[in-house]
Amino acid sequence: MTTNLLDHDLEGLAAFCETLGEKRFRATQLFRWIHQKGATNFDQMTDLAKSLREKLPASAHIQSLKVVSRHDSADGTIKWLFDVGAGDVIETVFIPESDRGTLCISSQAGCAVGCRFCSTGHQGFSRNLTTAEIIGQLWFAEHFLRQHLGRSERVVSNVVMMGMGEPLQNYSQLLPALRVMLDDHAYGLSRRRVTVSTSGVVPMMDRLAQDCPVALAVSLHAPEDALRSNLVPLNKKYPIAELLDACSRYQSAAPRDFITFEYCMLDGVNDQAEHAQQLVELMKKHSVSGLSCKFNLIPFNPFPASGLKRSSMPQVMAFAKILIDAGMVTTVRKTRGDDIDAACGQLAGDVQDRTGVQQRMASQRQGMLKGIKIVSREVGV
Repeated sequence: MTTNLLDHDLEGLAAFCETLGEKRFRATQLFRWIHQKGATNFDQMTDLAKSLREKLPASAHIQSLKVVSRHDSADGTIKWLFDVGAGDVIETVFIPESDRGTLCISSQAGCAVGCRFCSTGHQGFSRNLTTAEIIGQLWFAEHFLRQHLGRSERVVSNVVMMGMGEPLQNYSQLLPALRVMLDDHAYGLSRRRVTVSTSGVVPMMDRLAQDCPVALAVSLHAPEDALRSNLVPLNKKYPIAELLDACSRYQSAAPRDFITFEYCMLDGVNDQAEHAQQLVELMKKHSVSGLSCKFNLIPFNPFPASGLKRSSMPQVMAFAKILIDAGMVTTVRKTRGDDIDAACGQLAGDVQDRTGVQQRMASQRQGMLKGIKIVSREVGV
């Protein structure tokens, strides 16, 4: 079986070339052809020695992902479904804006964390993606979009690991992919423009800070442990205080001077004024350890299995005002691609669940009904 060269960062590719009796600079040339030019045929790589071009087909190939379907939103968002074999289909989303092009990449086929408000979590978990499958999403999108838009320069300026899966539970495959994204011989993205989103896998946050500190977004979604454990089951293993301590440690290595906290706004569940006040007190407590934060409030994108509803926009804005008045940088995420189920929390793909997710979710829903008093009230406009 030949090696898929998309599985290698530059160091890995150099080691591979050494097995062929080639020097390091050949790996750099090969790396550029693959990632900057999108080449898949070794005969195209005209500045490689003919002897190397003749060696490569017997030991290597360049294989991206098979497209199952493409969906285009009215707002310009594009969603691709990719076949990763064995009945698993993953999703990748491109979000164009006037000053950037953001690609949302998946790291797993499904997700084992099982957050209540996430469509992926309700589908269950099949397996981790390989480095080639992670970077292959960027490889395909970048070169497809260049051709589609008729552009020779880079189209994808930002990458967010916010697609299907918990990236830090697939660390060994994520790390080489991040290094490819950042490498000037490949995509040359800034560390500030590559974001890993995590539900709070504390030990791997510490490792990422040491190995490849990129921007970090933490899925918080609640100001106290009982509520967060119902919404984000991983909180039972890594509770809020432990998570925020890890955020403080990460910030010293991070390329930005703040950590982004994502907060999905759920009607009557975590969107009340008292929740906002609790967040303010929580962040004040941890600011003494140097933690600086930015809150990104995310309007929930409903799906039937969740049993949850989106907070009204007046409620979202009232919640945001409490945070802003307390001096906390706060934004409300604009919903993009919801007409093609490409918005935050809607990515589901099609995976072969190996985790008994339906039983776990049913248990979580019962816990929510017992542990959370859902407040019903009318909100004036």
